Amino acid sequence: MNNCVAHCNYCADACLDTEDIKIMVDCIRTDRACAEVCSTTAKLLAANYEEAKGMVEYCHSVCKKCADECGKHDHQQCKDCADACRKCADACAENLA
Repeated sequence: MNNCVAHCNYCADACLDTEDIKIMVDCIRTDRACAEVCSTTAKLLAANYEEAKGMVEYCHSVCKKCADECGKHDHQQCKDCADACRKCADACAENLA
């Protein structure tokens, strides 16, 4: 999850420097949301919080959405972020199994 957080934060920051930032707005917002959700989920899991299932489900959903959004763009930071988000979504699914 922390790898996903790092990639989402990097992607959002790098997207701010793109030439046509208007087409990157959804990517940036989704990256920021995903980073926050993953960070919070990782903290809850690290604390062995028994009621974390709903957060893990939400994290899974947000990571899939972020992977889809970043996957729409050709920038390397977006491709890398989409990959990290897919891996995080897979980790969430494993945790829920």
